[in-house]
Amino acid sequence: MKHQTILLALLATAAFAVGCDKEKTPAQQIETIKAETKAAAMDMKDYSYAQKADFVKAMQNQLTALDQDLDTLSAKIEKSSDAVKAEAKPKLQSLRDQASQLKKQLDNVKDSTESTWDSVKSSSQKAWDSLKDGVTSARQWTADKIAP
Repeated sequence: MKHQTILLALLATAAFAVGCDKEKTPAQQIETIKAETKAAAMDMKDYSYAQKADFVKAMQNQLTALDQDLDTLSAKIEKSSDAVKAEAKPKLQSLRDQASQLKKQLDNVKDSTESTWDSVKSSSQKAWDSLKDGVTSARQWTADKIAP
């Protein structure tokens, strides 16, 4: 489990570093991030009930990295035109709301029983996938709207 936490931290760092790579096109950056987050998501599916504390910690680490990514996108948007800001702010707020809901859902994971574990873990994974896809879309939208 320690290795997975380290792996997730490295993936988050790599995702941030890829986001800052000026030599890659936005599409290349997104493909790299998709591959890294897919690998991290595959790790999430292997947690047993006995490892639920590790699952929660890994999800929280991923959410922290995603929050940092949203902060980076928000900073880029703040430097853009008023029209882009007006269009982007509701999208970013929606993603932040999703992240907040997932954080609340992680409390349910902590309280899950062995009989509800698979269901709770699955719904958390679906929420994570949806949020991750939304951030990827926001990153692409930002790259398309704002020149580097």
